[in-house]
Amino acid sequence: MTTFSQSYVTCFKTSSLTREGGDRWRRICGFKMINGASAAMMRSRTTMSAAPMVGVNGKVALERAIIPTKKQFVDPFRQGVIILDGVGYRQTVVVRSYEVGTDKTVTPQSILNLLQETALNHVWMSGLLGDGFGATHGMMKNNLIWVVSRMQVQLDQYPIWGEILEIDTWVGASGKNGMRRDWEIRSHTTGIVFARATSTWVMMNKKTRRLSKMPDEVRAEISPWFIKKEAIKEDSPEKIGKLDDNARYVNSGLQPKRSDLDMNCHVNNVKYVGWMLEVIPDECLENYQLSEIILEYRRECGSSDVVESLCEPEQVGIIKDGVQDDEQDLNLMHRCSIGAGFIQGAGLLNCLMNEGTIRYTHLLQVKEELKCQEIVRGKTTWRKRLNLHSFSG
Repeated sequence: MTTFSQSYVTCFKTSSLTREGGDRWRRICGFKMINGASAAMMRSRTTMSAAPMVGVNGKVALERAIIPTKKQFVDPFRQGVIILDGVGYRQTVVVRSYEVGTDKTVTPQSILNLLQETALNHVWMSGLLGDGFGATHGMMKNNLIWVVSRMQVQLDQYPIWGEILEIDTWVGASGKNGMRRDWEIRSHTTGIVFARATSTWVMMNKKTRRLSKMPDEVRAEISPWFIKKEAIKEDSPEKIGKLDDNARYVNSGLQPKRSDLDMNCHVNNVKYVGWMLEVIPDECLENYQLSEIILEYRRECGSSDVVESLCEPEQVGIIKDGVQDDEQDLNLMHRCSIGAGFIQGAGLLNCLMNEGTIRYTHLLQVKEELKCQEIVRGKTTWRKRLNLHSFSG
């Protein structure tokens, strides 16, 4: 029996204008065949459609963004596939040079960008995507957009430059009018889980900028994709207290740039994380790595807002100026070497991660004359930085 495999590129309609002003159509389909699949199978392959555009000087013009109108199971361009019995999404990515920091590991902002990108690609593959930033056809009709209300990311290890990652994402219900989206990032080579994340999303009217209930039309679109699966199990979400002007670290006068705005015309949530991390003391950033971040979004940030970033360390262990005391570090190494033993594989590593911890509470706000408007509250957890990264193997 002959076996074969087939990969394809997008099929689309094109329109060219003749000198007589007539309109003739033709279909362009590109296929790459391996071991000779039949021409009939090539012709029967259903993919995507693009709306025609008016040609200039008789030349063919095409829509640049070809949005699927039906559910897709494989996306060869983005290295994406549908998983979890047809409702989840997996994308394979390679860590690029501009996604890593000075230590050649992926930055927290790059992690969040990857989460956002895979979420949007999941909607793209579903065939539900309208002409918006992850909005479905029903949401577009009702002038609705998605806004995130809460996000939690746990980072067990950091991928390195050039590493191949698999990112899984799926959605579920969150109350009556919300949606939960989860992710898991793992090594394509070893299967080791690097990070887990969960988030809650609600709908906002694009014109009034007010939160909205989920219309029945939208619920009918997205509910078939809901599953009961949690990347992070949390019985009672941790509440984040509000900081005031007495916070230890303050960075004022932060203004969004035009490049910080997304397709919904508000500051992208990844920028918020950047503002939060910039106020962290350098001593902490050099000696510790972010292991968890929790964000509670209060309101959107516009292009004209002037933002203030507040940060207060929690006293976990002996902390001086944002970094754990050296004497505490010596006692920690002594306790770990005796209690865990160097012989027991990851015993020392786990001990260091559990005990060498710093936590910060964060607040981004717009400071006005009479009052301050909260944008997002946050909490970050940091563990002792360990040099475990290698480019060999």
